[in-house]
Amino acid sequence: MNLPTAKGGRAWLGLGALLGLGSLLAWFTPGSNAWLDWQPQLVWQEPWRALSAVFVHWSQQHLIANLGACAVVSGFGWAARVPPRAVLAFALAWPLSQWGLLIKPDLLHFGGLSGYLHAGVAVVLLELVFGPETTPRQRRIGLAVTLGLIIKLWSEEPFGTPMRVVSGWDIAVAPLSHFTGALAGALTAGLLLFSSARSR
Repeated sequence: MNLPTAKGGRAWLGLGALLGLGSLLAWFTPGSNAWLDWQPQLVWQEPWRALSAVFVHWSQQHLIANLGACAVVSGFGWAARVPPRAVLAFALAWPLSQWGLLIKPDLLHFGGLSGYLHAGVAVVLLELVFGPETTPRQRRIGLAVTLGLIIKLWSEEPFGTPMRVVSGWDIAVAPLSHFTGALAGALTAGLLLFSSARSR
């Protein structure tokens, strides 16, 4: 593993740790959801909500599931040996994941890591499929997982009802957040990959 890739992997894990610790801190801070969650009507007055919304969780099940998913996405980026530009792409996608929700202003409240974690998955997949450092085997894995992600997003019907009751969950879910997160990650990763290729 070369030095830039090692740095990228460590930074990726660090961002994942920040997301997990921030979520736990918000969970144990009484009343924090009221001033942290995403609310489209406050997008200009309280812009920090585009960042803080990822730390909001509406139930213990929601928190535990997202902490587990955060660990998986962190491990995915580490195993893929993402370069530093992937970490930057993941960070840039953070507010974009929430801003994308403005296409459905009737989604009045949103919180949780799942949408932004989809951005992380998309970033890793673009690196695996298009990154100049990836091997043919990594590219095949990336293509297979990309197909699975597209099928998942499509099956969730992200442009349907903003909040949906899903069997097995004790809260309503917002499938649009998964789509906007994945799109944000794909856009930022694609832009950085393109600029990196042009600078070579």
